Amino acid sequence: MPDRRRGLAGLLRGGAFRGRLTRHLAGPGFWRALALAFGLGAVAALALPPVHLLPALLVALPGLFVMASEAPTARRAAWIGLAWGWGFHVAGLHWLTNAILTEVERFWWLVPIAVPALAVPLAAFTLIPVLLMRLAAPGWPRALAFASAWVAAELLRGVLFTGFPWNLLGTVWAFASLPIQAAAWIGVHGLSLATVLLALAPLAGRRGWAGAAAAMAGFALLGLARLWPAEPEPEPVAVVLVQGNVAQEAKWREDSRWPIFRRYVEMTAEGARLAAAEAPGHRVLAVWPETASPFLLASDAEAARIAGAALPPEGLLLAGTVRAVFGADGRATRVWNSLAVLEPSGRVLDAYDKAHLVPFGEYMPLRGLLPVRLVHGALDFSAGPGLRSLALPGLPAFSALICYEVIFPGKVVGPDRPGFLVNITNDAWFGVSAGPHQHLASARLRAVEEGLPMLRAAQTGISAVFDARGRQVARLGLAETGVVLAPLPKAAPPTPFARLGLAIPLLLVGLSGLLSGIVTHRETRLPRREMV
Repeated sequence: MPDRRRGLAGLLRGGAFRGRLTRHLAGPGFWRALALAFGLGAVAALALPPVHLLPALLVALPGLFVMASEAPTARRAAWIGLAWGWGFHVAGLHWLTNAILTEVERFWWLVPIAVPALAVPLAAFTLIPVLLMRLAAPGWPRALAFASAWVAAELLRGVLFTGFPWNLLGTVWAFASLPIQAAAWIGVHGLSLATVLLALAPLAGRRGWAGAAAAMAGFALLGLARLWPAEPEPEPVAVVLVQGNVAQEAKWREDSRWPIFRRYVEMTAEGARLAAAEAPGHRVLAVWPETASPFLLASDAEAARIAGAALPPEGLLLAGTVRAVFGADGRATRVWNSLAVLEPSGRVLDAYDKAHLVPFGEYMPLRGLLPVRLVHGALDFSAGPGLRSLALPGLPAFSALICYEVIFPGKVVGPDRPGFLVNITNDAWFGVSAGPHQHLASARLRAVEEGLPMLRAAQTGISAVFDARGRQVARLGLAETGVVLAPLPKAAPPTPFARLGLAIPLLLVGLSGLLSGIVTHRETRLPRREMV
């Protein structure tokens, strides 16, 4: 067999870019290689929101690919993959430290270890592509195996250990509506697959650059075709998103409860007045962020009456609140993180209880076995029964998503398709950092995938309204106080992803892996044929 079949390049051998990269990355000693891989992973995080430095992937992903391919053993490749993933997640999730700083007097010792410790199990998912791709033939079969295994790892990360599909690689395109339109067909995981292949394309030299340019042009044309039709007339609903900008450390103090509540009530009344003036005859829909009310609206009739009084006649309030069941002694026996629907009289028409809870944030796994308790109070939050559409008079049905429930692709709509999505969240935990921007990118992608408008109310921002194609209708920035006024966009017809969900990226992963396997099998049989 010709020697050119045996090298890493195969079809990629002619690329000068790949040749230079191999010379620089293939030879360092073990510890230097780990440090280099960690640095490349951290560089890759620059492509994530809010920086969106996409060229960083043209160095970081080929660097990982070459180092893992050229590693003399699978064990060394695994260490390189682990180091790369560790750098990527440490840099991408550094903002989580802000949550600890809200109670630094209790958890100061967690500051240097929390994010690096969390990044280790997340980094382990990088082992899947770096090890599986070594089983494929050099050249484009190996690149295809790497890309398909990368997406398989992302899919697993979304379900194992309650799931954490944060900072999926496809979110790097969520800086505008045009680059993410393909998500309506292939979802964010399909965008991740395309992103890995595009990043590796320069290893093939001029042919790779040309192929990447052609693929980018194709995605752009696809996006333009989807965005070209005129947006239909909105629903006769005036949306008021209330962003109170309440610092997390002040949120539950006894002396702050009434001032915070009054701020939300007054801002709602002012926003409703402006909305009624801009859109006379439209029903006003006000939305408060997650746990915005320091009073339990579902059981505190006076607080509910005061909140409802801020609404105009026929208005509705979707308020983030805690819901509780009390025992005979007056103490809460169960609590839920909820969205309550109030009418102007203060009557609670319906409520949605968060179903996908955050471990260590809303409940303690292995309660009683761990030496430290991070959740406040004697009770963990209880999980609600699951996603469902809430149908209210005068409104299209909607699906409520509390906090990070919005980050799960294909899992934001219940059995009955709603007319729009509502995401309420409290990103005050994370301060002015990359975290709220990354959370917003996930919400925007869910709108495109499902073909549904997204209303997002965040405690300290970023609050926004996106239409069914992910175009930004209105927005209020991070750490700002105010209201977002916007019409309620109409839903689009169900997208292919809305119909088939994760079956589409699973099919793409399967086909890519199968194609790589078929070519690899043929490559391994060629020497026998030549000997015959």
